[in-house]
Amino acid sequence: MEKTTTTTHAEIVAQGWATVGRGDWDVLIADYTEDMVFIMPGQSDVLKGRQAFRDALDSLGAALPAGFAIASIRQIGEMGEVVSIVDWTSDKLPGGSSLAVLFRFEGDKIAEERWFIDTEQWKAAF
Repeated sequence: MEKTTTTTHAEIVAQGWATVGRGDWDVLIADYTEDMVFIMPGQSDVLKGRQAFRDALDSLGAALPAGFAIASIRQIGEMGEVVSIVDWTSDKLPGGSSLAVLFRFEGDKIAEERWFIDTEQWKAAF
């Protein structure tokens, strides 16, 4: 009997965070739909499409506060939606903070990634 493995949406998101840590953008975007959207507070526009998202990843460092580091990540959810709770620190916020990232799925691919951040605190970290 052939063994089959099923990857849950939460596992896909967790694998994505690990891929971000390695900076392997081409592997990361393979888990997104072609017409995906990326929404982060304070953006003047929404990134639409996997290629636009991929292009933005090349300058990810400029979009994050100096010294940005992820302290821990927890996953909540399944059934098409997963939320990551990300505890983070930066040079100007050494005590850290938390943010939430919503991942919405179509099938086994991420169709939407939306960040929820205390925008005043985020701005102060720059």
